[in-house]
Amino acid sequence: MGRKRKRKKKGLRRFLPDISLDLDLDLDQWLDLLGYALLTAAGLTLLSFPSANHGAVPGWWLRTLRRAFGWGAYLTPLLVGALGLRLILRRFADKLPRVTPLQVTGVLLGYVALLVTLHLVASLLILEGNLGAIADAGKGGGHLGSAFSLLLLRGLGVGGMTVALIVGWFIVIAMTLEITVEDVLRWAHRIGYRVRPDQLEPLPVRQEERSSEPPEVPAKERAKKRKQPPEPAPEPEPPVIATGATANGDIHPHVIGGEKRHRLPPLDEILDPGNDHDISATILRDQARIIEETMESLGAPVRVQEINHGPVVTQFGIEPLIVEKGGKKRRVKVSRITSRADDLALALEAKTVRIQTPIPGKRLIGLEVPNPESALVAMRDVIETEAFAKIDSSLRLALGQDVSGHSVVADLTKMPHLLIAGATGSGKSVCLNAIIAALLLQNTPDRLRFLMVDPKRVELTGYDGIPHLLADVVVDMERVTKVLNWVLAEMDGRYRHFSETRASHIIDYNERVAPRLGKRSLPYIVVVIDELADLMMVAPHQVERSICRIAQMARATGIHMIVATQRPSVDVVTGLIKANFPARIAFNVASAVDSRVILDMAGAEQLLSRGDMLFLPPDAPTPMRLQGTYVSDKELRNLVHYWKEETKPEAVEPGKVVQKPLWDNGATKGPTIEYEDELLPDVVDLVLRENRASISLMQRKLRIGYTRAARIMDILERNKVVGPQPSGGKAREVFPGAARALLDPDQEPEETADREEDATLAGR
Repeated sequence: MGRKRKRKKKGLRRFLPDISLDLDLDLDQWLDLLGYALLTAAGLTLLSFPSANHGAVPGWWLRTLRRAFGWGAYLTPLLVGALGLRLILRRFADKLPRVTPLQVTGVLLGYVALLVTLHLVASLLILEGNLGAIADAGKGGGHLGSAFSLLLLRGLGVGGMTVALIVGWFIVIAMTLEITVEDVLRWAHRIGYRVRPDQLEPLPVRQEERSSEPPEVPAKERAKKRKQPPEPAPEPEPPVIATGATANGDIHPHVIGGEKRHRLPPLDEILDPGNDHDISATILRDQARIIEETMESLGAPVRVQEINHGPVVTQFGIEPLIVEKGGKKRRVKVSRITSRADDLALALEAKTVRIQTPIPGKRLIGLEVPNPESALVAMRDVIETEAFAKIDSSLRLALGQDVSGHSVVADLTKMPHLLIAGATGSGKSVCLNAIIAALLLQNTPDRLRFLMVDPKRVELTGYDGIPHLLADVVVDMERVTKVLNWVLAEMDGRYRHFSETRASHIIDYNERVAPRLGKRSLPYIVVVIDELADLMMVAPHQVERSICRIAQMARATGIHMIVATQRPSVDVVTGLIKANFPARIAFNVASAVDSRVILDMAGAEQLLSRGDMLFLPPDAPTPMRLQGTYVSDKELRNLVHYWKEETKPEAVEPGKVVQKPLWDNGATKGPTIEYEDELLPDVVDLVLRENRASISLMQRKLRIGYTRAARIMDILERNKVVGPQPSGGKAREVFPGAARALLDPDQEPEETADREEDATLAGR
């Protein structure tokens, strides 16, 4: 019999696993079940309160709630239902109102404070005043309110408990609404300022009313009394400069002398708002799971600690785990993770995967994965951010958003020059237009001037006609050296002017010296070159020398350069040019060699197209990945049309370069000079410096051929700059007065006399 019973038990054990339930649910499914359960319990409880005939279980549940929470039992199902609904709708957290842990704590403390208050009110209304009896009867705050009430009453007394309740309610309101003491004081100050009648400011009067009905004399006297301190003597009023706050859409006039008033363009009429693009949280969790499973299968286990969602890529912050090998516990090496980039790209079905080691300021490795759908970063969304308003400068650049979706803004005055490189179609021209548009939105023509060079004739020619241009967009390569020579002359002239007026830099001159001397402020000058490779092919030595000298010295004078190229090779972006451009932007390039030319490191070859870039600030050791700001053709047309209608610029003769220095207090656009040969200014400077002239000298110093050197020598001899060729192979004689007159026809009388004397000597 014993043996048979044992056989029967073994048979039951054999059948038990077949009837067991195997619930293989993940965390999301458990949270969904909990949310539905809480919502169902809250609904049934609310329906049971008004019902007279409820079952044994609902009756016991309602009695328990009333004894535990008293009158607060009617509020408990609402809190439980809100928690369940939040769990169910957690996938749409981006579209729901944001709830912080501080607000949740404030709600819980408020519920406890409400129970205590209700229990004290019930003890006052009921004559017995027994707190325990009130809780047993299901009134007041229940047993929970009774416990806290007894604790406060025995510890603080009646007066202390009242003060604690009042302070507690203030704390609850501050935590729930996230109000600080500073906000309360600011509101109180505003209310008090509005109530006091002696500090009320007069309402603004329109121009028609001010002109037709002048104010009375007592009002004038009161206005004079309010002016502090009184001005002892009339001084020239300094110009009103458009500040950085105007970039947020406010209109600030900019007036100098009797010129036309310029107003900055309003953002809502020029720029279009961007569209938000969110990725489902389920997709991000699936990608994080795939990363962990793939790395674990490859023998390098990691854990995804954070996920930063950006407009184009998503950065997963992964932490190497500790593994046991050979009886010792060691953390997975970073090199084992970085070498698995191709395997991760295959597992995630991504075009490319970039690994950043480590994330700056964190003990995590950044894994950047492209999003299924890219989102455009509108310029208006970047300009209207706090990061843009925080920088106090009128040369702010709205570059774009990083991998976390935060706006990135840079200051051109601190760069102070910018080098942009990238392959065709990577977003280089769009970035250049976005930079120009950001500067035009913040500055009037009296604050900023442009010199643009566009060999392709299609990218920057649309800006022709705006009042910010010093000359027409340069499209002929023969004029480029002349433009750069003018910039060098302007830089040298500003330095001499700063030395005479004891100014250290352009900001010091505009804020301190210019108002004191009664002169206008100096405008910033931004030189934009769209394609550096074409310039280096035409005149490599002259272009490299001019660009390097401007980049080295022009920062204090307010002259900045933005140079772009689509061929980042060592013969275009030379070592001298790269050394003077610490701020660089790299778009997608063909190979890692091109990336090292731009950034001195690989990584740009893994970028996506359409605005995906690496920005290297001048004060950062490693570049940051951004999605560049996008400006449509419609927005650019609106901006150019606004400035053309706002001001009527003086016509500049095509093919000419402005020769009048801007640091002069005269007109900003002076006469133009067209030379017979573009190297004529360099030749005159050479012969004046050497005090002799010969064809072989020009060939050696300027690296030109014999034919061109002989033609330039004929021009100099015809203009009486040099004398005739002497016998014996000697150098020609140089006449400085005639040389200066050739470069600048508008001379003073004594210079003209010197020229005539030199011509007479040359004739002899």
